[in-house]
Amino acid sequence: MELGGDFNAQISTVTEYLATVGVAVLTNVALAALILVVGMFMAGFISRRVRNWAVNHPRIDTTLAVFFASIVRYLIIAVVIIAVLTRFGVETTSLVAALGAMTLAIGLALQGTLSNVAAGVMIVFFRPYKIGDFVDIGGASGSVRDITLFYTELTTPDNRQVIVPNAQSWGQVIINFSGYSTRRVDFLFSAAYESDLEKVRSVIRRVLEDDERVLLMPEVVVEVAAHGASSIDYTARAWVNSEDYWAYFWDKTREMKLAFDAEGIEIPYPHQVHIDKKA
Repeated sequence: MELGGDFNAQISTVTEYLATVGVAVLTNVALAALILVVGMFMAGFISRRVRNWAVNHPRIDTTLAVFFASIVRYLIIAVVIIAVLTRFGVETTSLVAALGAMTLAIGLALQGTLSNVAAGVMIVFFRPYKIGDFVDIGGASGSVRDITLFYTELTTPDNRQVIVPNAQSWGQVIINFSGYSTRRVDFLFSAAYESDLEKVRSVIRRVLEDDERVLLMPEVVVEVAAHGASSIDYTARAWVNSEDYWAYFWDKTREMKLAFDAEGIEIPYPHQVHIDKKA
């Protein structure tokens, strides 16, 4: 009888222990599941809020907004995973250290790519150029077709594709021809020494100003630039909207030749005067 009583007591103890452990395990599983569900929901919710805020921010590009939203989402997911593992008694200190070491190794292996990403973030945030601008980046000229976190895509005037890694783009001198709404168009015209100087200036000014694309301010400037070997050289400057630059330049270059012909102003060929001197 005593043996049976001890056995029953042991069975009761084991049962109570298993029940306690089972309740604890079920509690941890339930809490872990709750943390996981709530954490994933919060990751998506906060990520969307960050993305919407960044998209509506005037200084943040859409590409950068998506990048920031993804970073926030993955950071929250990482915290959620660590919290879930903690509920099951997993030592997260060693895990975090291992993840840190792995991140460092990946960073060293991909330092070139990561430098492009870092430069891409700087380009998208500070906007030295935007899609549609005509730029010169380290000698490569073209219209900006796309800006990603890794590279900038240019399209040349003869429709060639140029890919510039962002690290090189950010480290080079950038000339943005579309950065301002107006541009100055510079001309250099030549006329014979025999031509009336003021008449030539008047004709040049009339041709340049007789166009709805030219801006009234700053005013058109026409001045004598140099006494050339065969001609008088005239510098002319006019201001137009940036999108009218090339059309105005080509039109006025053609119209100036027609105006000189109509006014009898000679555009001389290079020549030399030969003078014989008697001994």
